[in-house]
Amino acid sequence: MHSNFKEAVSADIFNYITKASTALQLETFVIGGFVRDFLLKRKSGAKDIDIVCVGSGIELAQKVADLLPKKTKVQVFKTYGTAMLRFENSEIEFVGARKESYSENSRNPEVSTGTLQDDQNRRDFTINAMAISLNASDFGTLLDPFNGISDLENGIIKTPLNPDITYSDDPLRMMRAIRFATQLNFTIEQKSLEAITKNVARLEIITRERIVEELHKILSSDKPSIGFRLLEEIYLLEQILPELIALKGIEEEEGQTHKDNFYHTLQVVDNMAETSDNLWLRWAALLHDIGKAPTKKFDKKLGWTFHGHEFKGSKMVYKIFKRLKMPLNEKMKYVQKIVMLSSRPVVLAEAVTDSAIRRLIFDAGDDLDDLMLHCEADITTKNPKLLKKYLNNFKIVRDKIKEVEERDHVRNFQPPISGELIMETFNLKPSREIGTLKEAIKEAILEGIIKNDYNEAYQFMLNKAAQLGLKK
Repeated sequence: MHSNFKEAVSADIFNYITKASTALQLETFVIGGFVRDFLLKRKSGAKDIDIVCVGSGIELAQKVADLLPKKTKVQVFKTYGTAMLRFENSEIEFVGARKESYSENSRNPEVSTGTLQDDQNRRDFTINAMAISLNASDFGTLLDPFNGISDLENGIIKTPLNPDITYSDDPLRMMRAIRFATQLNFTIEQKSLEAITKNVARLEIITRERIVEELHKILSSDKPSIGFRLLEEIYLLEQILPELIALKGIEEEEGQTHKDNFYHTLQVVDNMAETSDNLWLRWAALLHDIGKAPTKKFDKKLGWTFHGHEFKGSKMVYKIFKRLKMPLNEKMKYVQKIVMLSSRPVVLAEAVTDSAIRRLIFDAGDDLDDLMLHCEADITTKNPKLLKKYLNNFKIVRDKIKEVEERDHVRNFQPPISGELIMETFNLKPSREIGTLKEAIKEAILEGIIKNDYNEAYQFMLNKAAQLGLKK
């Protein structure tokens, strides 16, 4: 361990910490995520480094900053007894070893000074409770009282102490367990799963923002479905996103069934994760079918239908974002747009026309490429012939989009006739007629009746205005 650790990324900072702790006569250790990721050889561990000392973490941080060759600012958080400084590409957080005790209605503990063992006891999982000594006498020695190294090797998520108490004390740990299981492709031990199931109602004391932070990390993983399956199995998902739970199950009427839209959705999210790192496009994949539960109907002639589910779903996106205290800004509107347009390219694949392509390009704008990625991720058939057919259909749509766009330039286009020009030409004040003429010109361009050209649009305006009884 000693020689390997010396070669770790950002090892220079540990030498400065060792010098500072020696000068202050403090026992000091690197603990938690850095140690876990270092042992797993994951690069992410180099970015966030947690240092614990038996004494004042703030004093240690300030001493390290004094020793660094470049002037370094220390951010002090007196309320939490922590301090943070940046070194190269890493954020290093310093804290004194502590004991914690919790009250029933809060995940914020009462804190008191403690030993390294006390600090390891309060950690969420055995794989996050491992520490490596930064003391000159035994630099690089692993301190692992809960055999976290074995759990790392076996891919197990387990709490250091009684899981029932661990999850009840800080229910956010339930979300973190699922997040780590997803990110690392680990298994949550049975006792922990039972304890989480027992404590699901405790999630109510966690802020929506912290829950969403964990959802973001699950969605950003290589295979998000692992996390969402776990969330569903242990009854957490119905508290957070009941709209997804409503998609579960297959109904049968007169011998006709529909697919299970919950598991279909998880497959779409995984497909999207293989092709895009865009978190909000992954959110769109997760929510693209939520309108199907409230719009599901059985028609004796057509079978199961979900008419208007895209429109309904896009409206539901707003309610979900608001409930989870997510940003009600352009990111939400982007998700709404992808959900709203999610079936358009699918319909076009059946009968590609220039006017329909122009409308798709205009409506999707700069998000058209993302929409096409979503539609391709939405193909979850296991039939190789059908898969090939659907992908080929989308290739035809993509080729047609390229052809129409190069010719007609309609992506994000502004009609060549402005409202001001209409008012000036017909001596109008702001009125309904102006909007009618602008809409007619836009529709004529999208339908291919006229080109996206000033002269053609001007002449069209004159003809349309005459029909409305307007004169120059």
